[in-house]
Amino acid sequence: MKIISIVAVGFILLLLLAMDKKQIQKVMERFSVFWFRLAFAFLILFAMNVAGGFIGLYVPVNIASGLLLAVLGIPGFATICAFALFL
Repeated sequence: MKIISIVAVGFILLLLLAMDKKQIQKVMERFSVFWFRLAFAFLILFAMNVAGGFIGLYVPVNIASGLLLAVLGIPGFATICAFALFL
C-alpha cells in the first residue's frame, strides 16, 4: 500500500512538472470547485437529514452520498431522496 501511494504521488508530481502555469491554474481551479461542491453537498445532506427526521425519513450522510450529490447535482439530489423514500 505504501509503495502504491509513493508511486501515485510521484506520478502526480511528474504531471505537474510537465504542465505549464496556465494548465496548473486550471487544474487547481477545478479541484477547488469540486471541494466546494463536496462541502456544500454534505451541508445539504445534513439539512435533509434534520428535516427528514421530523417526518421519520432517514437520509444517509456518508462519502458515497456526498460524492453522488457533488457530482450529479440536482439528479443526485433526486436519487438520494428516492433512496431515502423507498429504502
